[in-house]
Amino acid sequence: MNASDTGIREGNLQAPARHPLDWRNPEFTDEAALENELERVFDICHGCRRCFSLCQSFPTLFDAIDAGQTLELDGVDKEVYWEVVDHCYLCDMCFMTKCPYVPPHPWNIDFPHLMLRAKHLQHRKGEHSFRDKLLSNTRGLGSIAGIPVVAEIVNAVNGTKVGRKLLEVALGVDAGAPIPKFHSKSGSRRARAIAASVAEVKATDDTRGRVALFVTCYGDRNEPHMPEDLTAVFQHNSIEVKVVGKEKCCGMPKLELGDLDTVEKYKNFNIPQLKRLVDDGYDIVAPIPSCVLMFKQELPLMFPEDADVRLVKEHVFDPFEYLMLRHKAGLLRTDFAQPLGKISYHVPCHLRVQNMGLKTRDLLRLVPGTTVEVIERCSGHNGTYAVKKEFRAASVKIGRPVMNKVQQSGADHYSSDCPMAGHQIESGLTADGAAAGGPREPEHPMTLVRKAYGI
Repeated sequence: MNASDTGIREGNLQAPARHPLDWRNPEFTDEAALENELERVFDICHGCRRCFSLCQSFPTLFDAIDAGQTLELDGVDKEVYWEVVDHCYLCDMCFMTKCPYVPPHPWNIDFPHLMLRAKHLQHRKGEHSFRDKLLSNTRGLGSIAGIPVVAEIVNAVNGTKVGRKLLEVALGVDAGAPIPKFHSKSGSRRARAIAASVAEVKATDDTRGRVALFVTCYGDRNEPHMPEDLTAVFQHNSIEVKVVGKEKCCGMPKLELGDLDTVEKYKNFNIPQLKRLVDDGYDIVAPIPSCVLMFKQELPLMFPEDADVRLVKEHVFDPFEYLMLRHKAGLLRTDFAQPLGKISYHVPCHLRVQNMGLKTRDLLRLVPGTTVEVIERCSGHNGTYAVKKEFRAASVKIGRPVMNKVQQSGADHYSSDCPMAGHQIESGLTADGAAAGGPREPEHPMTLVRKAYGI
């Protein structure tokens, strides 16, 4: 069967279809079947090469082919296949923006989910290091490092060259990579402290006017001001905020590791709580795009038969998506007290693949005296990829175009919905920008909105 037989042609405007992830099928972890599929897909990628400028997976594959005796895939050692897998961080950009052969094309290419299948096999075979398992345990790390006194010690040690070198030697965490600080006063506590009842809850066709805040691991212990700022902005707009409470990690770090069994455990803990909140009349928001994507896309693809997962998917929102839906209904306050000037705004990959448009940009542009310069390109951080010593140079190479645009922007602020991407950009800026009066540190878009409101 070819494309003309199905009425599907390369370059058509039909939306790509994402098949459920058949991860419980024994063939999913059959090594011979996986190797055959890797070979099929890699050969198609070699003949196309549209993805050469995205991540390091594709240059790794193409360089190995070009250096081989045959200049074809059959001249590449199978060990290179696993190097390609290791460089994939599941950003989904190849599937969403580049590949002409995604389903419903009969070639049925889903490169990110093929890489996930390979990572799951690696995990099942016990091939991931202690470091990889530790870094993907974000909730556990935050719980320990966020203990009072312990947080201060961890931050102090990580702030020294000696401490970072020891971390690099012991765990392979690159000494020059950005790593987050830990806070003993959690984002959950900060959000609850300012949460207050709303006099009149107004629902719209798209929103209920009441949200349950899934704080996230990073928002709870690493940048607790994010859930606090979100709560302040939502309540300023008469949206009731309730902190979810006990929550496990959304599962994205474990997904990126291929540990799908732990993803299922987290799902079994989180979904019943979120379902009860939806039943009680709440929508759900989270300040990290990857966490929203997990509930919107990855869990529904992993558990297509789970009605509760589907229910949560229908009621989970990116916070700026939610606010702009309220604006559409005439319910967003525009009593901004402070202009923001020029903002250099980076759009994270896991926000782009949600296919909802640039809602953060749209809201920031509502602030008088504010212009927004948009950067739609990968920062190179990508979960834990950028902090691992063996991938640090590649991550900086991927992020360099973004860093250069921010450096040259002359902006008053630079921002990303993903705080980790923001700090990745920060790590690549030279001292020249700050010396010329440019911003030194990234600011989350919700922090900028709160500042614009003057609240």
